[in-house]
Amino acid sequence: MKYKNKAVVLGTNYYIGLSVVRNLGRAGVHVVTVDYEDHNYGVSKYVKERLIGPHYKNQEKEFVKFLIDYAKKQDEKPVLFPTADLYVEFMEDNFDELKEYYLWPNDKKGLYRELMDKQSLLKYTKPLGIKTPEIIGMDEENLYQRVTEELGYPCIVKPKDSMPFVNKYRSKVFMIKDENMLKEKIEMCKRDGQDVFVQRIIKGPETNCYSFDMYMNKDKEVVSYMTTHKIRQWPINFGASTYAKQYYVKELYDICVPLFKSVGYRGFAEVELKRDEKTGTIYLVEVNVRFVNFTELQCHMKMNTPMMYFKDSIGRPFSGPKITENKDVYWKYKYEDLPAIRQYVKTGQYSVLDVIKDYRFKKVSSTWAWDDPGPGFKFFNWAIFHRFKR
Repeated sequence: MKYKNKAVVLGTNYYIGLSVVRNLGRAGVHVVTVDYEDHNYGVSKYVKERLIGPHYKNQEKEFVKFLIDYAKKQDEKPVLFPTADLYVEFMEDNFDELKEYYLWPNDKKGLYRELMDKQSLLKYTKPLGIKTPEIIGMDEENLYQRVTEELGYPCIVKPKDSMPFVNKYRSKVFMIKDENMLKEKIEMCKRDGQDVFVQRIIKGPETNCYSFDMYMNKDKEVVSYMTTHKIRQWPINFGASTYAKQYYVKELYDICVPLFKSVGYRGFAEVELKRDEKTGTIYLVEVNVRFVNFTELQCHMKMNTPMMYFKDSIGRPFSGPKITENKDVYWKYKYEDLPAIRQYVKTGQYSVLDVIKDYRFKKVSSTWAWDDPGPGFKFFNWAIFHRFKR
């Protein structure tokens, strides 16, 4: 292999993990995947070792031991990759133990967790004058009165941790029309152990939803960055991207980079933002400190963020593009884009002509790759069976 250090990727239950695996493997890295059960995306030809271990949350101590036992057997420290928020939290909760045996760029314990949390994030955005949607935690006093007076209706209920919320309710947020609905959803979330908050809606179409993806090195220099905007998402209006486009938005750099410089950030990050359709103000909605949906798009644009992370961790020099022009490159997650299209048309937000007009035959796929067809075939078979079963 080209590198002595191995890459240990936590989680291949989603196409994000698959993108990380492929773009490390293509560059000659020995890739090890770790899951708590077998998953559709774990059959990539770029996986050299496929490990099944204890559950990262239900058997946390056992999982830490499992990872450490594996690392002790290696000649060089492996590089640890999180592919979901809950894996970031796991790494934060076991920071000192894992850092003794694994490499990853961040050396500031607790920083990633603070940036992920919508409420603790405010202590960094407010001093810089960065606009964020107003939020109220579900355990705040006079919650319902404050929502009426400060946020108004409609508003949304969002989770602090997206994955368990989506797994439970099959939705990324709850749209709230009035106080009775808010009380119903808050009480349900409390019963189900979901930690949520209420947030003001920033109005505007999907194309007003942007992302700023960047890699910052140990010297607080932005090595590489690009911006995108959504075209469609699922669930519609408040969900994850299903169809998106690389699209340069100049203002995003000046909003996002000061935030990461102020905290001494190191590594990959993505900021989700939205422009208010009435005022034109761009609001920072969320910070992701793990690899994201657009990883394959980034790598297609020569911005190989998994390799930047890997080389940064092992002390090798690295570089990437700063994309400041529109390349007309699209990205698609077909499995969820089809129901999204149906719902947009059904609700009158899109016409069939709009869908055709936005369609491009040359797209970056979330899952399919000609040099690695196995995961695509396996996921296709699963999707057909899943739809038939439903």
